[in-house]
Amino acid sequence: MAKFSKDDALKYHSQGKPGKIEVVPTKPYSSQRDLSLAYSPGVAEPCLEIEKNPETAYEYTAKGNLVAVISNGTAVLGLGDIGAMAGKPVMEGKGLLFKIFAGIDVFDIEVNEKDPEKFIEVVKAISPTFGGINLEDIKAPECFEIEERLKKELDIPIMHDDQHGTAIISAAGLLNALELTGKKIEEIKIVVNGAGAAANSCTQLYMMLGAKLENIVMVDSKGVINTKRTDLNSRKKPFATSRDITTLAEAVAGSDVFLGLSVAGVLSKEMVQTMNEKPIVFALANPNPEISYEDAMSARPDIIFATGRSDHPNQINNVLGFPYIFRGALDVRAKCINEEMKIAAVRAIAELTKKAVPDVVNAAYNIKRLTFGTEYIIPKPLDPRLLTTVAPAVAKAAMESGVARKSIDDWDAYNNRLRDLMGSDNKMLRRFYEIARQNPKRVVFSESNHLNMLKAAEAALAEKICYPVLLGNEEKIGNIAAENHIDLTGIEIINLRHDREEARRIRYARYLAAKRGREGMTFDEAYEKMYERNYFGMMMVETGEADALITGVYSRYADSVKAAKEVVGIRDGLNHIGAMHIMNTKKGIFFLADTLFNRHPTTETLIDITKLTYNTVKFFNHEPVMAMLSYSNFGSVQSGSPASVHEVVRTFHEQFPEICVDGEMQVTFALNQQLRDEKFPFSKLKGKKVNTLIFPNLSSANTAYKMLIEMGLADTIGPIQMGLNKPIHIVDVESSVRDIVNITAVAVLDAMVNEQREWNEKVQEL
Repeated sequence: MAKFSKDDALKYHSQGKPGKIEVVPTKPYSSQRDLSLAYSPGVAEPCLEIEKNPETAYEYTAKGNLVAVISNGTAVLGLGDIGAMAGKPVMEGKGLLFKIFAGIDVFDIEVNEKDPEKFIEVVKAISPTFGGINLEDIKAPECFEIEERLKKELDIPIMHDDQHGTAIISAAGLLNALELTGKKIEEIKIVVNGAGAAANSCTQLYMMLGAKLENIVMVDSKGVINTKRTDLNSRKKPFATSRDITTLAEAVAGSDVFLGLSVAGVLSKEMVQTMNEKPIVFALANPNPEISYEDAMSARPDIIFATGRSDHPNQINNVLGFPYIFRGALDVRAKCINEEMKIAAVRAIAELTKKAVPDVVNAAYNIKRLTFGTEYIIPKPLDPRLLTTVAPAVAKAAMESGVARKSIDDWDAYNNRLRDLMGSDNKMLRRFYEIARQNPKRVVFSESNHLNMLKAAEAALAEKICYPVLLGNEEKIGNIAAENHIDLTGIEIINLRHDREEARRIRYARYLAAKRGREGMTFDEAYEKMYERNYFGMMMVETGEADALITGVYSRYADSVKAAKEVVGIRDGLNHIGAMHIMNTKKGIFFLADTLFNRHPTTETLIDITKLTYNTVKFFNHEPVMAMLSYSNFGSVQSGSPASVHEVVRTFHEQFPEICVDGEMQVTFALNQQLRDEKFPFSKLKGKKVNTLIFPNLSSANTAYKMLIEMGLADTIGPIQMGLNKPIHIVDVESSVRDIVNITAVAVLDAMVNEQREWNEKVQEL
């Protein structure tokens, strides 16, 4: 789990604009006409339409994408009843998660009212504003009454996530665990330790999936909930067992499943040892589970174990569910979130776990290959497929169960829209950072005398995405750092030209001379190169003494490329390398290539660039739909660069028909699907949204991406190196600190995947 100080947390919430969310206009507002349309008198027209038909509020207002996160602060995280205002940071945080995972806007509403009846009236009174309501951090048993009443009296999705979120995610994990153990849900014996909102909801959902009440024992702080007790409220009585047992230890003996929603340390190794074979233990108390991971695994080698923590396998995390459940519910204007929709979410999450895991997810968790099994019964929170898996399942269930007010007819188009959401608001970049933090690598910053490179190394360490290594003179670097208030604590500096590095220079020179000897490189020539930052740093990567390298802020890219080709080399089967920029726009994510290396590419060069781009886009978990750009369309000009592009397309159609690529075409037809389908119905891209643009030369590609940036139409990640054997990334000379840090995150991902690729090759050799 991430470590931070109290000061870190307070600074995060207070620096810059206080809080974590803001309201951003979605319509033009630059002219007087715009303002007149936005407010008076133009706003009267949609008001009158809504008065005539309230359903049109979904068309003319933000209602359809707006969720209220509402709390009275009576059960905030592990803090308890701290009050509505004190709980506001949590509610803002929940709003942030809705936005970054599912593109849903949120108003957080803190209601200073503990009386359930009054609280219900408040929520009902403000409900017209919202398309859905997420109840949060309300203590039991009041939360049950509040949710039930609101569900009955309102016609929008209502969900108390503390109850149902944990239930849905744990149920998905339970189904998969049962499949692995060969047990049937209707036969298993379940012990639930805890009797609050989450425990109640989990138990009810398990029963909907087939668990039998007579096989369930619930335990609260006073012991087993049995029929002899006289202190049971209406929420506990239905789960009272007639078995003559009173303690947790008695309940656990001979059970198949333990679900903990209580406090740390209540489940002992000895108790686990009394469970049936292949026990399933979900110890979900946070931050510390009912039994530690180490104790659980040592108690039973046949155990399937899950917690709420990110530092152990099988994290039961509510973020796997609520953003996508509300997304699906909102998109069909559901009147509620019913049991059918919850079960659809359960089964969608469970099934996703069994599918092949994208490389980007494997890399994130430093696992060579995640596969369905005892340590992978639930998807990872960083899996980008959750949005396009869970949301459609929930939407379909709403439609089939009759609670949807809007139908989705074109599911391919819907999934495309969801994929666009994955790119907006820097979700992709945020995912890169999260992945890098899971498995930080040793990254060399070769041009550390440059201020931006030095600042980027400091920022990358603070972001915990890598372990920076600076090349250069310690004194000079220290002086630059001191003058600019840069903290170098924890950052390694290697003075490559110092006498103490002589042995390493000699070793590197011998390695390089041996590798390139038949290309005319002598030891003396190789030795001289070891006084150059790029050669020395790239040799660190080549020999495994570092994982990646960043350069380019003042090196000529041609020199950097030459060094990279000599030291790490180009991947087998290719003769060229390329660079790609990822453009994050309001219309989704676009991939542009080649944006850095090949000035006047030949047909053969373009073929390599297209292959590299296809594989790189796949790595980022997008299905490449590729347009080969030109100033002409489909053979209308049969000479010059259009003819070269035309030949590339012909080659791909003949030799790689599985790749979705077509052209040559003007950018207008590439980006305007309707126009392209009308004018060129024969295109292989018919009915598809293009997300990848291959340019005919460096001039057009470089101009295009820089124009988008300067006009404020896109955020960018790049240039991303494609085709070298090792993670060597060459940035633009004008790159900002943030640009360099972003590329560092990409370089770490690249290093992770390189490790995995090398591991796969070794396995194949065996």
